[in-house]
Amino acid sequence: MRVLVIEDDAALNGILAKRLAEEGHSVDCCFDGRDGLDYAEAADYDCIVLDWMLPKIDGLTLLRRLRGGGNHANVLLLTAKDSIEDRVAGLDAGADDYLVKPFSFDELLARVRALLRRQSEVRSPVLKLDDLVMDTASKTVQRAGKKLLLTSKEYALLEYLLRHQGQTLTRSQISVHVWNFDFDYDSNIVDVYIRYLRNKVDKPFSNKLIHTVRGFGYVMRCGDA
Repeated sequence: MRVLVIEDDAALNGILAKRLAEEGHSVDCCFDGRDGLDYAEAADYDCIVLDWMLPKIDGLTLLRRLRGGGNHANVLLLTAKDSIEDRVAGLDAGADDYLVKPFSFDELLARVRALLRRQSEVRSPVLKLDDLVMDTASKTVQRAGKKLLLTSKEYALLEYLLRHQGQTLTRSQISVHVWNFDFDYDSNIVDVYIRYLRNKVDKPFSNKLIHTVRGFGYVMRCGDA
């Protein structure tokens, strides 16, 4: 999943990015509301971790602009404001959850997982193509009843392909969702990870599911048609 962290405290921002990346997420970071708005409008994020007290544009104003513009990403609002009135204001502005500083990083990660799980349940937690089955709730993948062991990045790539099965995805589309804005667009990292996935998902089986569309990108589908 792709996560945006908007937090002006550089040390906290760095820790959040590191912990979220360790959970297998692709993470972008920024330090003020204006950049946060630009990031949020430039990419499709699954979750935004948003500080309330930001320079340039405060978190609540940013949140209202995102919701007003039709952005439906899950938003976890971080703040030192802990009154009932403040919580109500944050939730009414469009936050999906609210966490008061100081907080436990384990609790923050659990809340992010809950938001993403809620999103997955709406979209269906189980993804299938032929005999390939991904359970996004348990983070497991099987093919023909055999469990496949994937790295976090391989899993993220496969989930994105499965959620868009039958649709030809360009390398740019894949990289924007599975990696972050630090991605080197001149590299062949997408092709490398497609090859890793093929070795695990397709190579041991006769029916290939990951196909190259020459001149465009990749598509997941049954058969060569």
